[in-house]
Amino acid sequence: MDKSYSLENLSEIATAVIASVKNKTLLFYGEMGVGKTTLIKEICKQLGALDNISSPTFSLVNEYQTKNNESIFHFDFYRIEEEEEALDMGIDDYFYNNDWCLIEWPENVENLLPLEAVEIHLSVLEDGQRNIQLK
Repeated sequence: MDKSYSLENLSEIATAVIASVKNKTLLFYGEMGVGKTTLIKEICKQLGALDNISSPTFSLVNEYQTKNNESIFHFDFYRIEEEEEALDMGIDDYFYNNDWCLIEWPENVENLLPLEAVEIHLSVLEDGQRNIQLK
């Protein structure tokens, strides 16, 4: 997938992401303010999350429950300085349990990421729209 979008069609983009991925571990790459958390909020909503979705910048991970009693884990590794911090929180247990793992700033734990994870690259275009690429 390689598409441009605006906030008005964010729901459509989230639907396309969910339908396109073959793995539940999604890695969100992009500069600060590009809309990673906004897209994650919409994906969580479409997956049936019952909780208020917010960025786990200080807690590193938030867990959300869905209508189907499934878990979604939302990670924000912006403040991670050493990969050992992620290991200490038991990151392997999260990544390999078949729950949704939505990860902001994955480049800060690059050596710990599952090989089959889906990369989602977001950028801002000159006209203010966003571009999304799945790899």
